[in-house]
Amino acid sequence: MDQRSYNQFCATARTLDIIGERWTLLLVRELLTGPKRFGDLQKSLRGLGTGLLSARLKHLEREGLARRVTLPPPARTPAYELTEAGRELEPAVMALARWGTKWAMGERHEEESFHPGWAVLGMRSCFVPEAAAGLRAVYEFRVDDELFHVDVDDGRIDTVHGPAQRPDVVVEAGQDVLVGIAARRTTLAEALADGTARATGDARLLHALGELFVWPPAGDRTPDNSG
Repeated sequence: MDQRSYNQFCATARTLDIIGERWTLLLVRELLTGPKRFGDLQKSLRGLGTGLLSARLKHLEREGLARRVTLPPPARTPAYELTEAGRELEPAVMALARWGTKWAMGERHEEESFHPGWAVLGMRSCFVPEAAAGLRAVYEFRVDDELFHVDVDDGRIDTVHGPAQRPDVVVEAGQDVLVGIAARRTTLAEALADGTARATGDARLLHALGELFVWPPAGDRTPDNSG
């Protein structure tokens, strides 16, 4: 009997058989923002050893969720990308991120690592499509040595690692600002006001950020014993 299988003829159980192992869904999270080299994945997933990373990638390949590719020039290096089946996990990953934003974040623990690139998917999870109706804007974010940009187009969003060609707004900050925003200790507007973040570009589009990306109020998981 396969110890990793729930051995249930159920779509949920079958899905968990494929992506329920530790680190597997986080690898999918990393690949949702585009192809990644083995070293990129190692850097983002600290605590995941080389051997286990190789095993998890082979598992994703074997299950038809990821494949090996060669990055285009000038890189020309081997990498991994999601297949169609892997990409279709995005709504599930976003749903988990939205749930975690409300119910699981809180303060950062001392032993927890943080990678600024994770903000790329975080912004997708708290995007408000209705606020972007009729809006066209490109936002570039420079967080320490990480660059990513957000392309908003009439209620749709695309988040990409790397610089934008012609950004309308450029925001620069350290990762401590992102951690503070995630922990709800500060907002981007407050960070811009106190100088811990800087922004250049279209002032109207910069102001719109506060409506385009909205964190839900923090939920309280404390058991209710009143009943």
